[in-house]
Amino acid sequence: MSVTDLPLKPARSRDGRALQKGQQTKAAIVEAALGLATQIGLEGLSIGALAEVTQMSKSGVFAHFGSREELQISVIREYHDRFEQDVFYPSLAAPRGLPRLQAMFANWMKRTSVEIDSGCIYISGAVEFDDRPGPVRDALASSVQTWHAAMKRTIVMAKEEGHLRADVDEEQMLFEIHGLILALHYEARFLKNPGSIARANTGFEHILARYGAAAPKPARLMKTAKNTKE
Repeated sequence: MSVTDLPLKPARSRDGRALQKGQQTKAAIVEAALGLATQIGLEGLSIGALAEVTQMSKSGVFAHFGSREELQISVIREYHDRFEQDVFYPSLAAPRGLPRLQAMFANWMKRTSVEIDSGCIYISGAVEFDDRPGPVRDALASSVQTWHAAMKRTIVMAKEEGHLRADVDEEQMLFEIHGLILALHYEARFLKNPGSIARANTGFEHILARYGAAAPKPARLMKTAKNTKE
């Protein structure tokens, strides 16, 4: 069975309109490519490898993307869209300032706890393309920078709401929070050290305390998966 034969529900665009068959097929190919990229990385993606996974012809896959580079960029965009849906948009329900910052970090941690096993495109892609200029690196960096800008805006809001000290350097605070996520991936995914999620949560609490946060501690994630055992 090829990807074009899959019994898909009518796919819809972001504004809710039904997608045409060609768009449905492309969406299904990107879905398969994203799953493949989490296992072998963006650099491992190719028209041929994806044709084999989806049981389509190489020419059929190529017709939707035109190049391996465009395929990789499509995967980055899809990953970023899902990241926003899981992490950013749900946090907007929290009040401005520190509660929203706490929600963003909690959602980020929740997604990261899943990616300890599946892999993170942002992190694996950075390793693959850190010294390779071009459209793929630009797309990857732009996605990460967009997320960082959202975090930075939330830190600024927390200062404006009086939840953080007025002299807090938002760039430094963002750097330290991002560092917790990077350390968590390394400790839990690579070194498989137990208790890594709990230590990342504790690290976030220490950052809030150091920068003058005056709100209840964020709820800790439930300890799940083999990497989180104490």
